[in-house]
Amino acid sequence: MIQKVLLASRIATNALPVVGMILLVPVVTNDYVLTGIYIAFIIIATAGKRDHKDRVFLLFGLVASFIAETIFISTGVETFERNSLLGIMPLWLPFMWAYIFIAIRRAVLALEDYRS
Repeated sequence: MIQKVLLASRIATNALPVVGMILLVPVVTNDYVLTGIYIAFIIIATAGKRDHKDRVFLLFGLVASFIAETIFISTGVETFERNSLLGIMPLWLPFMWAYIFIAIRRAVLALEDYRS
């Protein structure tokens, strides 16, 4: 039972910042300020762990999400009213996705630890 609680808490502690990031979008209307807040989230989330793979996932998430979102926008699948990044999307969006990549990685690691 305690293992399930620990698993849930590990997953929740990595997922809750994503919820916070999403909730900030309508509140913080300045994309540059919101991007700074997201960068602070990322720094805080990665400060305690010196895991090189977190940085790899962060960089991959940043680049992959930018490319994917650009494709979605160019095909008309998505549109954004906020377009502070090269006139196509909000500056903060790739940073949010970058953290989501880290959160997913950490959730998978927690599940692997639980199963072993």
